Amino acid sequence: MIDVNAAIAALDWSKEPQGLYAPIAYALASGGKRLRMQLVLAGCRLVGGNEQDALPFAEAIEVFHNFTLLHDDVMDRADVRRGKPTVHIKWNDNTAILSGDQMLIEAYHLLEGVPQQYLPQLLRLFTKTATEICEGQQYDVDFEQRDDVQIADYIEMIRLKTSVLLAAALQGGAIIGGASEAQQQALYNYGIHLGLAFQIQDDLLDCFGDPATFGKAIGGDISCNKKTYLLLSALHRANPRQYSELERWIKQTGPSQEKIDAVKQLYIDTQAREAAEQAIQQHTAEALECLKALPQNDETQRLEQMALNLAKRNA
Repeated sequence: MIDVNAAIAALDWSKEPQGLYAPIAYALASGGKRLRMQLVLAGCRLVGGNEQDALPFAEAIEVFHNFTLLHDDVMDRADVRRGKPTVHIKWNDNTAILSGDQMLIEAYHLLEGVPQQYLPQLLRLFTKTATEICEGQQYDVDFEQRDDVQIADYIEMIRLKTSVLLAAALQGGAIIGGASEAQQQALYNYGIHLGLAFQIQDDLLDCFGDPATFGKAIGGDISCNKKTYLLLSALHRANPRQYSELERWIKQTGPSQEKIDAVKQLYIDTQAREAAEQAIQQHTAEALECLKALPQNDETQRLEQMALNLAKRNA
C-alpha cells in the first residue's frame, strides 16, 4: 500500500516566494492522521482499482483539507494545531490566508494527475464538496449569533463541514477504481456517518480529552460558546436550575478555567456527555451498515475497523 506520509512529504514546496510556500510545507509536515487520503485509496482498492491511479486525488483531498484548517484557525483564533503553533501564530493572519488560498489552487493542480476519463466526474464531486464545506463553515459562524440552534441544525452543519469531505474521498477513490453507482453511494453514505461520529467525538475530546494526546488546549469550544453537540444537548436536557447556570456561563466571555470546569460538570450532570457518546455509537453503527452493500474483502474489514477505532479515539 502507498505510504501516504511519504507521498505528502514528496510534494515540492521549495518554490519562490518562500513567504507563500514555506507555511504550506509547515502545515503539511505537522502530521495528522491523513485520514482523507487513506479513504481515497481504500475506496479505490475496495472495488479492485489501482491505488496509484487514485494518488493524485488523494493528495488533492489532503491539501484541500489542510487549506481549510489554515483558514479555520484564523477564524477561530486557534493558537495550536497538532501540538504546534498554527500558521497565523507562527507567521501572521495575512500569511495564513494567502498560503491557504494557494493550497486550494494547488489542490486543483493535483487533480490534473488523475486518469483523464474520470476527471470531469471528479471535478464535479470535488467542487460540489468544496462548496458544501464553505456552506457548513458559514452555518458554524452563523450559529455563534443564534440562540435557536437545534441538534438537527448542528448535525446538518457538521455533515457539510466535516462529513462530505470524508464521503467525497471514498467516492472519488471508488470512481477511479471503476465502482458502480450503487457502490459509490454506499461508500459515500459510510463516509457521511463516519464523519458525523468523528465530529461528535471531536466535541467530546475538546471537553474531556487529554491535551497531551489531543494536540490542542482542552475547553476551547466552551470558552468561545461554540454550539456543539454537547452544549445543545445540555440546553435541551437541563432542568431550570441547570439551564439558568448554563446561560450564566454562556454570557461570560473570555477564557476561564472556572467556566470550563463548571460547564464540563453540567455536561455530565445533564447527561449531555452520555447523549454524545450514544450518538457516536449510532452513527458508527449506521456506517457499518453501509459496508454490507459492498464487496466483502480486506478493505471492507479495514473500513469497519476504522469506524470502530474512530469511535474510541483519544486524539
